[in-house]
Amino acid sequence: MKIIVDAFGGDNAPLEIIKGCALAVEDLGIDIILTGDKNIIKKTAIENGISLNNIKVVHTDVVISPDDDASAVVKEKKNSSMGVGFQLLNSGEGDAFVSAGNSGALVMGSSLIIKRIKGVKRPAFAPVMPKAQGCFMLVDGGANNEVRPDMLQQFAIMGSIYMNKVMGIDNPRVGLANVGTEEHKGGSLQQEAYELLKATPINFIGNVEGRDIPADGCDVLVTDGFNGNLILKTYEGVAMELMGKIKGLFKKNAKNKIAAAMIMSDLKKLAKEMDYNEYGGAAIMGVNKPVFKAHGSSKAKTIKSALRLTKQFVEGNVVEEISTNIAKL
Repeated sequence: MKIIVDAFGGDNAPLEIIKGCALAVEDLGIDIILTGDKNIIKKTAIENGISLNNIKVVHTDVVISPDDDASAVVKEKKNSSMGVGFQLLNSGEGDAFVSAGNSGALVMGSSLIIKRIKGVKRPAFAPVMPKAQGCFMLVDGGANNEVRPDMLQQFAIMGSIYMNKVMGIDNPRVGLANVGTEEHKGGSLQQEAYELLKATPINFIGNVEGRDIPADGCDVLVTDGFNGNLILKTYEGVAMELMGKIKGLFKKNAKNKIAAAMIMSDLKKLAKEMDYNEYGGAAIMGVNKPVFKAHGSSKAKTIKSALRLTKQFVEGNVVEEISTNIAKL
């Protein structure tokens, strides 16, 4: 399998991107195509002792910045590291594309270069996040601020397929984010979506309140991109603050340090379970080929995680499964 990676997307590019790709080549048995300035990539690899075995570099010295307009990827910066990645994927040079770069540009390129699966109304961000038992998918995590009920229905189908084929969950439980569990809760969008989801061939379990999301409320949480992004950022922020508070507590004095040493293995396990870096980022669901958005602050570990999920996405034939199930609607 060959995965294309934007070497200059994200806050820690290109060093952490290159390191993550090298780890993935070694541990996942994949080949990588890096897009970006070949001179900087090779110099960075040499200076940091990183092997570029099974990693091909396609040169471009143009980069899309976080401040660039989303349309830059198909206009003035179409030959950027992200734009070239899309072009390579579109022409069949690789099986999937991963970038930690500008989110808007990634969605724009996915929609206009790779294009949507026939019948899909809108592509969606779909991050996988930790919960009390395992993980859940949030869809949409920020691509579509305004949606219709039929779009939420499609998000539910796509999320259910991903969690089954990529994360290995049998019959994933799909919930609709709402302000209460009763059927009549929410506005017209939620109420109409509820009726659609009841009639959809998925394991729809009804509305899910915010407090139940981290407590194993569902395996796929469906919502519009505006509320989805609020849930995502709040969730990540609370987790980071909580882990910081725990760390500070155990460093407070000698007594607490001794206590921490006694339960260190359990603390490390907890930190790993609550670490969003274990899941790498978000698939762009609903487009014709696998595209994955890694976290903008990705370190090597996160990039490797993103590449692992991308590999599983390809192996699970997720695009084909979505196409088949959307056609049935």
